[in-house]
Amino acid sequence: MKCAIVLKVAAVAVVAGLAGCQDLKPLQADVADLKSQVAKLQSDVAAAKSSADQASSTASAANQAASSAQSTANQALAAAQASQSAVDATNEKIDRMFKRSISK
Repeated sequence: MKCAIVLKVAAVAVVAGLAGCQDLKPLQADVADLKSQVAKLQSDVAAAKSSADQASSTASAANQAASSAQSTANQALAAAQASQSAVDATNEKIDRMFKRSISK
């Protein structure tokens, strides 16, 4: 009796195993589809990384240009302040000259 039950279970296992083998074709198609999707995603990630690197490089160049422009603006401000001081000193001298000439 035990032998018959074991035999029936083994037969069911063999049938189930063979039935499972027939379903491999759709799974293989799904695996192939997933592989192509992964390859596309890898390509997209590489393109996104390249774009990010290029944007970072552009931002760095813009930052450097902005720093250069700020430096130039600071130099222009210093020159303007020095010129204003010279103009103020000249105007003060002229005012003193006129005051002396009027007082004489």
